[in-house]
Amino acid sequence: MDAAYVFRVRFRLDAEAGVRTDPRTFETVVEVAADDPGEGDWLFFRDALWRGEVNDGHHARELAEGWLSVPVDSVSFRELRADEAYMEALRAEIAADPTPFNADSARETLHKYLGSSIRVEEA
Repeated sequence: MDAAYVFRVRFRLDAEAGVRTDPRTFETVVEVAADDPGEGDWLFFRDALWRGEVNDGHHARELAEGWLSVPVDSVSFRELRADEAYMEALRAEIAADPTPFNADSARETLHKYLGSSIRVEEA
């Protein structure tokens, strides 16, 4: 199984006094490996996203600063990129107990948190 959350991140360089950089800000694509369903931080999508968007910009910037070790100005969610095996396992894990998602099905849960921002790649 393979999956990653993909974000666009704008970060800046905070140089010492007397040091100038040009440009000072940069944008990059950041891919964060998704934990296997039922393991570790597999509920990341529930805790960080809503309708395919970052649900708390401040929290997302803090996460990205930890990932990149630079000051982050903005974070936007792009997609969950996953293979079929990951998506099948994710749907099964959600369907086993959709209660924590305040939803009736895996499909409703995925739409609620990820919107249409899911890209399934062939293995």
